[in-house]
Amino acid sequence: MEELKRNELATKGIGKLLFSMALPAVTAQIINVLYNMVDRMYIGHIPDIGAAALTGVGITMPLITVISAFAALVSMGGAPRASIMMGKGEKDTAEKILGNCAGALVVISLILTALVLLYGKRIMMLFGASGNTIGYAMDYINIYACGTIFVQLALGLNAFITAQGFAKVSMLTVTIGAISNIILDPVFIFGFGMGVKGAALATIISQAISAIWVVRFLTGKRTMLKIRKKYLRTDFKVFLPCLLLGLSPFIMQSTESLIAIVFNTSLQRYGGDLAVGAMTILTSIMQFSMLPLIGLAQGAQPIVSFNYGAGNGDRVKKTFLILVKASIAYSGFIWMFAMLFPQVLAGIFTSSPELIKETVIALRIYMAVSFLFGIQISCQQTFVALGNAKASVFLALLRKIILLIPLIYILPLFMEDRVRAVYLAEPVADFIAVTVTATMFSYQFAKIMRGIKKRQAYRESTDIAD
Repeated sequence: MEELKRNELATKGIGKLLFSMALPAVTAQIINVLYNMVDRMYIGHIPDIGAAALTGVGITMPLITVISAFAALVSMGGAPRASIMMGKGEKDTAEKILGNCAGALVVISLILTALVLLYGKRIMMLFGASGNTIGYAMDYINIYACGTIFVQLALGLNAFITAQGFAKVSMLTVTIGAISNIILDPVFIFGFGMGVKGAALATIISQAISAIWVVRFLTGKRTMLKIRKKYLRTDFKVFLPCLLLGLSPFIMQSTESLIAIVFNTSLQRYGGDLAVGAMTILTSIMQFSMLPLIGLAQGAQPIVSFNYGAGNGDRVKKTFLILVKASIAYSGFIWMFAMLFPQVLAGIFTSSPELIKETVIALRIYMAVSFLFGIQISCQQTFVALGNAKASVFLALLRKIILLIPLIYILPLFMEDRVRAVYLAEPVADFIAVTVTATMFSYQFAKIMRGIKKRQAYRESTDIAD
């Protein structure tokens, strides 16, 4: 089984291989978006309180994003390194990486659960909750916090399934949880009359089912890399490089929380609950446009990482070119749909005419240059797949911390319509970030390719000498 997978990653046609792995990964990401959106769809249509409850739950999303980001910190650094080690033929080292990451995910989940239960209300107020929405936010986040360990294991360990080339199994992890959530949501929300609490309970039960599935697979017979008890204890020589590489996806996800705070507090100041509610919907739609792109990159990651470790530069280059073309095509389609049919997207989340009207205006501003996201995600995620921690961290910081946050505060100073100015910060930051990313990647990627060729030449000369 292992040799078969090794040969596929090293020899199978890149186009077929990439899409055979990317399709399940993209499907998993789309399902994952629906997983996150389905609660809000049901909550937004609760009679009488739907709009306020939707806004309250929307305020919890930054904190939930942070919880997910810690899973990415461990796994999205560990999984590419495990693939690289497999490419080098160092299976034992790859299993050490898996074990260290699994142990770290458990410890992190316990710490996060305690912090949320102790300081949840303060965090929700910081994130922009008002007197009308804080009750709904706390109803949701207190229950969700109790299932943090399931979230960490399901999201974190699933990356190691994808890293081995088992993209379909990875997709099933998400699918099982999503289907469970879709079934349980209406039962708990409407059937048992639990409202927002029912949505949270349905979510953590679904995540628990996914977590059990992942752990069983990674301790079973089909997996190439197994979770072994002897590797669960942290070895910093093994774990620290994973942590450094995972900083980029961690920053990308965790700063969504910080961005949400800045957006929500600014919009609360200039436009009140209506503007914050619109931002909740915008965030959901943006997730839909971004996560499938990450799914494409996840499909490419094992191919890039394995062949980089094995020194197959041509396959690394060809994989990236196919990835970036497919990503640009997808992001262009999403942009066109958002520009032409914003009312359709808004209507998925709310039946309030006022909120739909505000969201339609905001969406066309907020996603004005989203057709460029294909370039941004492809370049940034390929840096991670190649183990280039420094470049990936810088690019993660650039778009959100260096550009977007200052623009959210600066642009309203120069525009009469301050609410629209806040929305405008997103496309301005995106345009600058993509330009810098593409330029930086072109230089660094060429340098990496030259390094692979030098290693190949050295190995060939050594073989001849022997």
